Amino acid sequence: MTSIGTGYDLSASTYSPDGRIFQVEYANKAVENSGTVIGLKVKDGIVFAVEKLIHSKLLVPEANKRIQTIDRHIGMATAGYLADGRQIANRARDEASNYRETYRTPPPLTELVTRLRLYVQAYTLYSSVRPFGCSTVIGAIDKNGPSLYVVEPSGIAYGYNGAAVGKGRQLAKTELEKLKLSELTTREAVFEAARIIYLVHDDAKEKEFELEMSWIGDESGGIHLPVPKDLHQEAEQKAKDALENFD
Repeated sequence: MTSIGTGYDLSASTYSPDGRIFQVEYANKAVENSGTVIGLKVKDGIVFAVEKLIHSKLLVPEANKRIQTIDRHIGMATAGYLADGRQIANRARDEASNYRETYRTPPPLTELVTRLRLYVQAYTLYSSVRPFGCSTVIGAIDKNGPSLYVVEPSGIAYGYNGAAVGKGRQLAKTELEKLKLSELTTREAVFEAARIIYLVHDDAKEKEFELEMSWIGDESGGIHLPVPKDLHQEAEQKAKDALENFD
């Protein structure tokens, strides 16, 4: 057996001689092969945008959503295996509901992320299970203001001002770093998010995709909701025009 994976990649509970857990690395590869997901934390809220790749023209439009509501003020977007993302979303809803019942107050995002990353990390410890093949971008507005986190397949969670996961994450991160996120409104962030998603998709023109977007902020009354259709369509059109000018 060697340390390149042979023999050491059969179980999530087995380390290679150089301290790697290959099952977790394979889970990260599943995320990298998925459509790009970005999250923006701006001065008055959170914006999510997803490049949802369309693998068949027979699929019903707007089905199999990758953005889900966890609590009234909490939203989540996932990159990777869709079924794994739904399982994590269901767990997050259970944890949010449990917090509300116990403390009679909306769950703060930091507490929910702590519980969620412990749940994800548990799936890297036992040979009878496999790690989740998805990364989760989760954001909210709570008593601490807007906050945004990414929970990775290893169970680690980072707080971000702007996050990107999936196939086009490197280019998306480069574009996010150019923005003054703390000065943007959620409405302005919607246009920037659409532009970035269309820009990173440019390398995969052979596949069609749907742009999925949602927001939490003053515009939505502090509730996680899909971006209104008229604004969504306007943002898409501006993104297409910007891409043509870029080309």
